[in-house]
Amino acid sequence: MIDQLPASAHDTLVVQASGILNAADYERDFIPAMERLMRIHGKISVVLYLDEQFDGWDLEAMWDDARFGLKHRHDFNRLAVVGAQIWFKWAIQLGSHFIDGELRTFPGNQLEEAIAWAKAGALSESLETAAK
Repeated sequence: MIDQLPASAHDTLVVQASGILNAADYERDFIPAMERLMRIHGKISVVLYLDEQFDGWDLEAMWDDARFGLKHRHDFNRLAVVGAQIWFKWAIQLGSHFIDGELRTFPGNQLEEAIAWAKAGALSESLETAAK
């Protein structure tokens, strides 16, 4: 299950993932939310909080995630992943080579720090665009 959190604002999407994510979670919730922000703002920042009940993805959801990431690899300012287990951090680092934006992992108790980092990247991108 993926839930959008109230900390989402402007061009930063903050979501909480719990249980095992499936394709319906991506196709119904996560992808439309990101695409909506991309249409409005161009580049976006995303904070993905993997809570204590997060158990991973099913194969179809992993495929949706990879396909979306490659299609929109130029559309991310910052991507913060909070609470990832060590094996997933390695996968994230590997995946970081396929997107242009900055990617960072945070321990599970640093959600607020991750949100601040993601929003700071969105703000700096807006200021750079305005200066041009």
